[in-house]
Amino acid sequence: MSLFAAPGAYDRAITVFSPDGRLFQVEYAMELVNRGATILGIKCREGVVLGAEETVDPLEEARSSWKIFKIDDHIGVAIVGLSSDARILIDQARIHAQSNKLTYDEPIDVEVVTKRICDIKQLYTQHAGVRPFGVSMIFGGVDKIGGHVFGTHPSGTYRGYKARTEGAGRETAFNVLKEEHREEMRLEEATKLAVKCLTKALEERQLPPRIKIAVIPSATKKLEMLSDDKIEGFMKELGVGK
Repeated sequence: MSLFAAPGAYDRAITVFSPDGRLFQVEYAMELVNRGATILGIKCREGVVLGAEETVDPLEEARSSWKIFKIDDHIGVAIVGLSSDARILIDQARIHAQSNKLTYDEPIDVEVVTKRICDIKQLYTQHAGVRPFGVSMIFGGVDKIGGHVFGTHPSGTYRGYKARTEGAGRETAFNVLKEEHREEMRLEEATKLAVKCLTKALEERQLPPRIKIAVIPSATKKLEMLSDDKIEGFMKELGVGK
């Protein structure tokens, strides 16, 4: 049967594979992610950078639309897709992080919290009466091993990356990352690269440049949201977003 066969009745339940071996509900969730705001994560030798586009309605409070969230002092996550789905997973990630600290008296590893969230995502792909989480998340953080960036999929899979981008502007951002990312780059260089990727992704779709950036330096292992003034300073220095 053709790989592009019509879904037919195979997209009516998450538990039914098509004759092609596909779960259409998972693919539909990924299509939602691909239409969302661009997010990215970059790992460098001095830490991790998370970035996201922030599209805000003229009457909406800007601080209510953030797509970067703090999981623990040393871990952040950028989301794309349904924010309501992401909220539930973020709460679970925070609970796991605090539970680990209370149980073992040490911060949770970035991969451990990523895996636990992906376990929840995977569970919602094999039970009737539910649907997949319509969100992809990029976890970034610094633990006792070093800096990490993990990209997650609505199906519950995850992988580690040197740099990762998702959302509507992912192709534009990916091309910039592929050309300019270097593992030995400093944290400020990685931050400027994140700003460049996101502004170019917005310009490509003729949208105003409004982005948020968070950094987690290896030296402090503390997540810090950069101010709008600092981000605008980077944009002027790079000559983008005009």
